[in-house]
Amino acid sequence: MASGRPFPHLLSPLAVGAVRLPNRIVSSGHDTVMVHDGKVTDQLVAYHEARAAGGTGLIVVQVAGVHRSARYTSHILMADDDGCIPGYEALAGAVKPHGTVLFGQLFHPGREIMESDDGTTPIALAPSAVPSERFRVMPRALRLAEIAELVDSYGAAARRLSLAGLDGVEVVASHGYLPAQFLNPAANRREDAYGGDDERRLRFLREVLASARDGVGPQRVVGMRISLDEHDPSGLPAATASAAVVTLAGEGLLDYVSVTAGTSATLGGSDHIVPEMSLANGYLAGAAAGLKAVVGIPVLVAGRLNQPQDAERVLAGGQADACVMTRALITDPTMPRLAAEGRTDDIRACVACNQACIGHFHAGYPISCIQHPETGRERRYGQRVAAAEPRRVLVVGAGPGGMKAAAVAAERGHRVRLAEAGGRPGGQVLLAQRLPGRDEIGGTVDNLYREVARAGVEVGFHRRVGSGSEELETADLVVVATGARPYRPPLEYLGEPWVADAWEVLARPEATPDGHLVVVDWRGDWVGVGVARLLAAAGRRVTLAVRGYHAGDHLQQYVRDAQLGALVRTGVEVLTLVRPFGADDDTVYLQHVLTDEAVLLEGIAGTVLACGQEPDDSLLGELLAAGAPAVGIGDCLAPRSIEEAVLEGLVAASEL
Repeated sequence: MASGRPFPHLLSPLAVGAVRLPNRIVSSGHDTVMVHDGKVTDQLVAYHEARAAGGTGLIVVQVAGVHRSARYTSHILMADDDGCIPGYEALAGAVKPHGTVLFGQLFHPGREIMESDDGTTPIALAPSAVPSERFRVMPRALRLAEIAELVDSYGAAARRLSLAGLDGVEVVASHGYLPAQFLNPAANRREDAYGGDDERRLRFLREVLASARDGVGPQRVVGMRISLDEHDPSGLPAATASAAVVTLAGEGLLDYVSVTAGTSATLGGSDHIVPEMSLANGYLAGAAAGLKAVVGIPVLVAGRLNQPQDAERVLAGGQADACVMTRALITDPTMPRLAAEGRTDDIRACVACNQACIGHFHAGYPISCIQHPETGRERRYGQRVAAAEPRRVLVVGAGPGGMKAAAVAAERGHRVRLAEAGGRPGGQVLLAQRLPGRDEIGGTVDNLYREVARAGVEVGFHRRVGSGSEELETADLVVVATGARPYRPPLEYLGEPWVADAWEVLARPEATPDGHLVVVDWRGDWVGVGVARLLAAAGRRVTLAVRGYHAGDHLQQYVRDAQLGALVRTGVEVLTLVRPFGADDDTVYLQHVLTDEAVLLEGIAGTVLACGQEPDDSLLGELLAAGAPAVGIGDCLAPRSIEEAVLEGLVAASEL
């Protein structure tokens, strides 16, 4: 590169208002579910400190409710009274010594209310009584006195964060939340001082920013996050959003703008809040560039920027001034430091699976990462503890769990051998990456195997370990990660129907017969919908028969939405609430799960069973029965997902 150092744009400093970022890598505000009673916890402090220690230039702390009516989840961070200050002080005290700049988000959801503390339905406030499609919330219109109270609450919250030592605040006007609702003519039908035309609809946000600036004072930063495209027919128009930024920046109310996309108000719009792997890396850079050309303040941009190479291209092309790389930092908090050292091969890249980050948030659990379960568990697993007594460890199976166990055990000083019966690492991931839109999941294999190599693990392929194997005799401990095999439910067959399991189809999709195929999906995860898409793309007529209320019901919402849309576009028919019963030469017999009535599909050329897996646990059983020192992890204990296998690998190796 021209400067002679890696990533000269990404790793250069940036002036933002009165502060200076050490680099242009940003962790944006994202809910962590590491909050208790509305306040910062030690877990949240440890989480952000790990990313600061890894070299992140700017951390924007997750949304903080500015008013009691802003509690949109039971685990939201609140900044509506002075009781929040000590927690923010602890956070600033942990983050800022590493040179990282720290901002906090100021937030009110308006009508986008998800839940309450006690399960009752709270009152939602909005500019007008216009419902939210996604959460099916009907708000009531704010009264003028309430608007004034909310405006003041932004300033009061900003003052508290300033007193706690944060460097600035970011007003959340993105994703269809309250300020965006005021800007949006479809959501704001007022005819008073806060609605009726673009200028009056801008008034609320203008007053909020002025209040926030008064609260933080002249030496701190006020920024704003906004969606330039809500991907919603009734969403905030892109031109209106851009014009608002230009106006507010021109009035001196903004020190920077953080560009994103999507809205919480609709299913399709919300998919852009945390975009999944089918969307291109850096797909919002063009929109950011358009705004950057007309606004005189730094522009931050999000949108699947999960590698420093991607971010460098965006910055070098002048499309933005800094890059939001939140999930990249969830997956690898040391990414900035590794980039600065030129060690890009050692960076654990996010694959945008959405399973343990936003997926955990939607389920109400602290966020983590399927590849890096240390995330969210920094206080317990954030630092490797050297083994008191190095041992000879044999790990059997080089799937994700086995690789994690081997790498962590070796990092702690144990002498580790990893034996894999096949010719390459990866386990079931090698099949999963063949599914449409799922190829990026293969990156987990590359990332974990890099950890194995870096830790100095001895790896042997085509090594099948069984009773009497020399490796077993010489090991002090055996970690069994032998995985699972496809489960075939007991079905009744007449004649010679063509029946295969999903693994067979993924290995040899060309072997499936022509004609109408039925995919029987038990779990509702990637496998059933992926195989159905694969076969439809190959020209087959496909019916996806699922046991749940809809296809993909075990997937995180944003991922599921992309899959369901693809099923519609490829013409896959979805039959819900059925279980398999049997098949003959041209008919598949199903049973309705609620009524037990027979459901017959005729003229069928073949059936694909996506009915889950059963443990491949014979080796583990033999070792335990013989009293040998052994521990099982992952699917050989109970078939689940990459997340559980990798976590159990970490736990097992940490306890050796």
